[in-house]
Amino acid sequence: MAEEKELEQENLEPETGEEAEKASEATASEESEAGEEAGREARAGTGEEAPEEASDAGIQEEKSEDKKRFGKKKDKKLGKMEEKLAELEDQRMRQLAEFENFRKRSEKEKSQMFEVGAKTVVEKMLPVIDNFERGLAAVPGEEKDTSFVQGVELVYKQLLTVFEELGVKPIEAVGQEFDPNLHNAVMMVDDDSLESGTVAEEMQKGYLYKETVVRHSMVKVVN
Repeated sequence: MAEEKELEQENLEPETGEEAEKASEATASEESEAGEEAGREARAGTGEEAPEEASDAGIQEEKSEDKKRFGKKKDKKLGKMEEKLAELEDQRMRQLAEFENFRKRSEKEKSQMFEVGAKTVVEKMLPVIDNFERGLAAVPGEEKDTSFVQGVELVYKQLLTVFEELGVKPIEAVGQEFDPNLHNAVMMVDDDSLESGTVAEEMQKGYLYKETVVRHSMVKVVN
């Protein structure tokens, strides 16, 4: 019996030591937690923040400053791009205006060149008209009904029709008041039946191309 009691005591001693160690560790942990809690309460009372919380606030503040700087750079870059875009748009509008002016100028110049060319052709054709008129006027009365003379008259009338379609028309002269812009006076005559300054006779027919004088009429004017 004595041996069994000794063994029980020996077995109890180690278990008692482990329990004491565990109890000591628990006590230390509780003291540590209590110290941390007391520290937090102390910092809360003085207005201080925990180191980790202070670090997080600093990071957030740095991020906010970075965002502000980035926003300013972005706004500045956007402003420069808008200025450049406005400048390019102004250049585009100026070029369009210049092109439109050039187009109108070119059309006007082409029209003027065509008018000059047409006027030159008409001037060269007028002697042909004069020769037709002189030839027909010289035909004797008994020969006017011949097929040849009638053919010549048809060609002459066709030529006048083409001239009219092109905008060429004769200048009215006989019986009209003398106009130096249309008539070229080569002789003065006396005629009691007409007022002074009136065209009495047309010596050479004048022509207009549209509103431009191709050839002035050669006329006799009453004194």
